[in-house]
Amino acid sequence: MITVEHQDDLTIVGVFGELVLADYRQFEQEVLQQLQTLGRVNLLIDLRAMLAYTLDVALEDVKFTRGHAAAVGRIAIVSDRVWAKWTVFLSQLFINSELRVFDAETAARDWLAES
Repeated sequence: MITVEHQDDLTIVGVFGELVLADYRQFEQEVLQQLQTLGRVNLLIDLRAMLAYTLDVALEDVKFTRGHAAAVGRIAIVSDRVWAKWTVFLSQLFINSELRVFDAETAARDWLAES
C-alpha cells in the first residue's frame, strides 16, 4: 500500500507492507500529473514501513525512472535498511537526479528544501 501527498513541487510517498505493481502505477500517475502541472518535482519516498516489493515493480521502476529522469529534481529516500543504500547506488547508473538516503525524515526534508 502507498500514500501520496503533494506540497507544492514536493511529492511525498509512503510505502507500507509489500509494494505491488498497482501501487507503483498509482505513484506513476501521481508523479505524471505533478509533472504536467509543474514541469519538475522533487520526491520524498519513505520506505521505513515497506516490507518487500515484487519483481514487476522493480522492472517498472527502471522503465519509469529512465523515461522521466530529466523531469525529477532531487529524490530523498527515508530508510534505515542497507538495501536502500545499494538501490540508490544502482539507480545512479540510470538517472541524472540527485538521490540520497536518509535515516530521518527531517534531514531528508531539509535537503530537499535546499534545492
